[in-house]
Amino acid sequence: MTDRLSALDVSFLYLEDASTPLHVGSVMVFKPGKDDFDLDRLLALVTSRIAYVPRYRQRVKDVPGGLLNPVWVDDAEFDLSYHVRRSALPRPGSTTQLEEFVARIQARPLDRSRPLWELYLVEGLAHGRFAIVTKTHQALVDGIHAIDLGQVIVDTAADRGDPVPHTWHAQREPSGVELMAQAVLDVVRSPSQVVEGVKAGVGDAWHVAGRARQVAGDVVQAVARSAARPAPSSPLNVEIGPHRRVLTIDTRLADYQAVRSRVNRARGGIEVSVHDVVLAVIAGGLRNWLLTRGESVSGGESVRALVPVSTQPQEAEGEQVAALVVDLPVGEPSPTMRLHQVAYSMHQQMESSQAMTAAALREIAGFAPPTLHSLGARVGSAMTRRISNLVVTNVPGPQQPLYAGDARMVASYPVIPLGKGQALSIGLTSYDGGVYFGLNADRAAMPDLDVLGQCLTDALAELGEDEAS
Repeated sequence: MTDRLSALDVSFLYLEDASTPLHVGSVMVFKPGKDDFDLDRLLALVTSRIAYVPRYRQRVKDVPGGLLNPVWVDDAEFDLSYHVRRSALPRPGSTTQLEEFVARIQARPLDRSRPLWELYLVEGLAHGRFAIVTKTHQALVDGIHAIDLGQVIVDTAADRGDPVPHTWHAQREPSGVELMAQAVLDVVRSPSQVVEGVKAGVGDAWHVAGRARQVAGDVVQAVARSAARPAPSSPLNVEIGPHRRVLTIDTRLADYQAVRSRVNRARGGIEVSVHDVVLAVIAGGLRNWLLTRGESVSGGESVRALVPVSTQPQEAEGEQVAALVVDLPVGEPSPTMRLHQVAYSMHQQMESSQAMTAAALREIAGFAPPTLHSLGARVGSAMTRRISNLVVTNVPGPQQPLYAGDARMVASYPVIPLGKGQALSIGLTSYDGGVYFGLNADRAAMPDLDVLGQCLTDALAELGEDEAS
């Protein structure tokens, strides 16, 4: 029996167009070990791990007549060498050249006739380093049947040898008649599905997205309560095109922790978290960037961010997640006051029972900790730009080194897709003492993305200086 795409999964296919490819990316930078890491080694590594994520050998097949949602079928012509590719920068490759490469490949939609992922080995970085760049469609990564492949190929120890026997054989692809028969059975079991399926078949993608939001249930209701008013007008919300800019930023986790510790020692009241400090830095960076553009940043101005929050495990079901909408106070000139306003807003929303267990989120996105960036992107893509100005995902990662083979990962940057009418998304990953920003932006709307990057770095320094004074 074939697996059918959920309403949310299929909505990412129907809502995708040339200007908004809906795949999540990552850029992992490695320092080589004793042996060279080449394409053959990467192919061998993926071959040994892909059994853990069988969805990566499946493609989407439509049901004749669009009676119900498409299904996942094994790709009988699966070709690993198509999905795992080699590229190189002119030596010594700079960060700017890597960012331009990532921007170009992330802007290209994935081939719908094949499994919906790609992985690139990018050689030629300065100091002998290399990068692994991933693209994984949001319809593919649901956290239950599949997580991001990039998370599977890295280990906590160098050269961990745990090859999986090569026993996979593609199951026979069902015929159109068989798919129709299965659809009829599914309709008998759940007659309401046929309405959704027919509307999807005639291209009513917004109906499918609406059903996906219904499936989201309490999560979306919580977001809606936080965003009763439409998002503020912002230069971040424009009609976007098909081309992208990508910027990566390296910061130190200790700097955020130092700000948190100082403010919590100096003042009573609400406990400030590292995540609050991160959002305050983003608020300060956006404020300074808006000033460089001559935009108004008076006292009441804000930029609304959709922020999925991962918290520490508190129940037997595992880690808790909150999908929040936060008004970043870009009109506030004091870095300390921005931090307290952000912390207060986050505290209010977390206290109002908007944090959900992982089990409660499985229907909207299928939660798994390594794929929280995908969760944030999926939630953001299912919403409209009236709810938020941008999506910010902040994923706490491992604080010990990870390896691909014997090559040590030294940085990891997420690349979050843009939603309709949103010119910027910001992803952050904390890893091994660092906090790594990945900024994905519309190329035409954000020619000054590097200015925003510098503003974010300056905002962190400004916040540290303000707290120290």
